[in-house]
Amino acid sequence: MSTPPRMPALYLSHGAPPLADDPVWPGQLAAWSAGLPRPTAILMVSAHWEEAPLALGATETVPLVYDFWGFPEHYYRVRYAAPGAPALADSVRKLLRAPGTPVQDIPARGLDHGAYVPLVEMFPAADIPVLQISMPTLDPGRLMEIGRRLAPLRDEGVLIVGSGFFTHNLAALRHTGPGVPGWSAEFDDWGRRALEAADVDALLDFAHKSPAGALAHPRTEHFAPLFVTLGAADAAGELDAGRSVIDGFWMGLAKRSVQFGAA
Repeated sequence: MSTPPRMPALYLSHGAPPLADDPVWPGQLAAWSAGLPRPTAILMVSAHWEEAPLALGATETVPLVYDFWGFPEHYYRVRYAAPGAPALADSVRKLLRAPGTPVQDIPARGLDHGAYVPLVEMFPAADIPVLQISMPTLDPGRLMEIGRRLAPLRDEGVLIVGSGFFTHNLAALRHTGPGVPGWSAEFDDWGRRALEAADVDALLDFAHKSPAGALAHPRTEHFAPLFVTLGAADAAGELDAGRSVIDGFWMGLAKRSVQFGAA
């Protein structure tokens, strides 16, 4: 059997359930996945699952988690019955378990919308095993270390995906008019330049070093998955090999999504 190619590490802006109805974004996600090597499995880290100690979700197909409210009924009928990934779960346990860093299992926890909404567009056949793990912290440095420890999975064909939103402040959006709010555009431009320069120190301290950081991310859970991705890239010496695959804005929020490694 041939050795699978090293998979890239991704950070993507995942969107809300209505992403499926957008005239542009689903096609961008589909084109992105079409240019990737086929993964042996997908490891998802979503902004919508914070759990400590770090938790592994279901390793068999269970119902999705519809963790949103007030949407039309058809969004709650979406299905994504991807196979579970028990072998990947075993590998994650071995890589992450250490004294003082336990790993727990929550076998009934299905994929939340931060995981399945982009996967429906990128891998619609739902035929690749998927494992979701929780974020046990929002501390950027600790999340980077988790990413570094997970990095060997990339050489086993595992696609590591941090799923968040490059800017995320729904409350502030309610107080602005049409178009892109200044805080969202300013943070997106700063983040683009920091990523292009591989300025990890700036990204780690984004709350203080970025313009409009407090408005772009009043709570940092949607930016936090980026640091798992950065850690997985750093372990492979690929921080300077990142590129933005998707940019622009959706309902005023920056949908910048980036890839490290694999042309």
